[in-house]
Amino acid sequence: MKTNNSDRFILTVNAGSSSIKLALFAAPDPTRKVLEASIQGIGLPSTILTTSDGTKHVAADNHSAASALLTEWLADRVAATSVTAVGHRIVHGGPDYYKTVSATDEVVASLQKLVVFDPEHLPVELTLVTTFKNILPQAAQVLCFDTAFHHDLPAHARLLPLPRHLWAQGLRRYGFHGLSYASIVEELRRVEGEAAAKGNVIIAHLGSGASLAALKNGTSIDTTMGMTPASGIPMSTRSGDLDPGLVSYFAHTQGYDAERFNHMVNFESGLLGISGTTADMETLLQTETEDERAKDAVDIFCYQVKKSIGGFAAALGGLNTLVFTGGMGENAPKIRARVCEGLEFLGVTIDDTRNQRSDRLISVDGGQVGVHVIHTDEAMTIARETAGLMKQRSDL
Repeated sequence: MKTNNSDRFILTVNAGSSSIKLALFAAPDPTRKVLEASIQGIGLPSTILTTSDGTKHVAADNHSAASALLTEWLADRVAATSVTAVGHRIVHGGPDYYKTVSATDEVVASLQKLVVFDPEHLPVELTLVTTFKNILPQAAQVLCFDTAFHHDLPAHARLLPLPRHLWAQGLRRYGFHGLSYASIVEELRRVEGEAAAKGNVIIAHLGSGASLAALKNGTSIDTTMGMTPASGIPMSTRSGDLDPGLVSYFAHTQGYDAERFNHMVNFESGLLGISGTTADMETLLQTETEDERAKDAVDIFCYQVKKSIGGFAAALGGLNTLVFTGGMGENAPKIRARVCEGLEFLGVTIDDTRNQRSDRLISVDGGQVGVHVIHTDEAMTIARETAGLMKQRSDL
């Protein structure tokens, strides 16, 4: 189905280290999603293209090849001239970028200098900005930052315990998954009301990348990820927090330089490293009864999530709402149950039947803490941010 030539749209681009997701929204109403498509497993033999037409295996050795496949699919359905703006998710904005901005040459050049902050995401994301500038030259290119949601963390959560003079280099806790957290806050406000959105809220974004955030009055007061997305709780292939002495240990015993160590903690650790077999939680849950290493991976992950919830509840001075989101958070009842087990002292008690069904509300009736399963929609947050900036410029 091809859209009407008179229609106007916002395209959102969300690139991960091995994926690209596109979504198309009506420009006058950025809450109305028209089309979406994604490519997962870029560079792997099992690269998969998922669209409204179904799922199929494709060949995409890199992000450029993947974006070409996606834009070819999109071109068959949408006239290029009808796309008035492209909103890009940018994982790291560094110390200077925490508001949605136009992707001017000056801004892109500044962000290129921040690649050292996030070498796993920024190069790909900035390349795609250039790609879509060339593909859709008439469309405004807009950058939305994952770190923006946490920009105003209180000093005691933001500052790193390093020599103070280093702070001037932009070293701080940035936090990530901000577009996801903003999506959840908006959804809480829409469905549960303003009081729920402004209460003491902990959001567990549990996906391939995983983090938690503590919110008060709808604002982030702390989050598990720090200066880079490799920190915090263990993830699919990322280690999460480690003893910094390991840098010296691996340098002396294994000859690791900074690049080798960085690769290990980002791509060889977490669930994959612990299990020695897979980074996929669904597979680990299926095999944990026979494979002790798989069980270790699941247990360590759930323990660290639970410990973070307890710590954040203390930081908040109590807990009103706990939200699970992300791939695992939304689709793994066993993980939610194991995380919540033992948190009854905080008022967290879930209903087994509701949890198995992945209901929106999985806590027991009359429970002290509302425990929710809410789908996150980063694309819609990007579309809203993009529309807001374009409205300021009177371009929509």
